[in-house]
Amino acid sequence: MSEGRESTAWGEPKYSMANEVRPNALTPLLNVGFYNFVPTHKIVALVRCDSAPIKRLVQQLRHEGTRLIDATQGRRTRCVIFLESGQVVLSALSQETLAKRLLRFELALSDDEKELTSEKSSDSAPNPLEKP
Repeated sequence: MSEGRESTAWGEPKYSMANEVRPNALTPLLNVGFYNFVPTHKIVALVRCDSAPIKRLVQQLRHEGTRLIDATQGRRTRCVIFLESGQVVLSALSQETLAKRLLRFELALSDDEKELTSEKSSDSAPNPLEKP
């Protein structure tokens, strides 16, 4: 074993997330109900589950058992969320509620971006009270 590296009782190196470089340290998440979250940047569509084709697709995915994530906690499915990865999430919340949450998040994000750009522009502007 090299010095400075921690290891488990079996001699395997301990995994530490502290040293890991993560470009998206705070990924924005959408609460799809009952404290189940989906990354907002992975959402492709929010669809009502009333139509027959969507119901057939959900039943097919249930039978397949690999790409379906049921976040309804046993309640009636009101919205089907399609993700970039091909996975499908079932939610007990309506797509209107989820869309409002997404919009609220995007507005907050755009406000934060505006604040950051205004801070950068104010930092780069010369201070008239400062002596050269």
